[in-house]
Amino acid sequence: MAFGITREELAAWKREVSRGEIAFLTHYWLDDRFPGITTVTKVGCSDLDKLRLWCSHNGLEPRYIHQRQPYPHFDLIGSRQAEILRKYGMSDQLKRFGLHLQAGTRPTF
Repeated sequence: MAFGITREELAAWKREVSRGEIAFLTHYWLDDRFPGITTVTKVGCSDLDKLRLWCSHNGLEPRYIHQRQPYPHFDLIGSRQAEILRKYGMSDQLKRFGLHLQAGTRPTF
């Protein structure tokens, strides 16, 4: 179940993904398969080749892309989530969801 985002944020992510852009959307998320994980960042792009290349450049396995049309995406969770959000300058998402406080990370001011 996803929560903590607005309809406008979801709509903007969908538009960016549909245009073939790499788009980030972080939200609260609970799944019994991942105890202790409370957020996920969906990195989407309708251009699967571009999304695969993005995954490879970030040390992520492209085979884990969710090929759900029309919004294919890769789910970032855990320490890699915070690391990649920081790398791409997503300080708003890091702060909003408390990811800047994860162990091994420096606060973003």
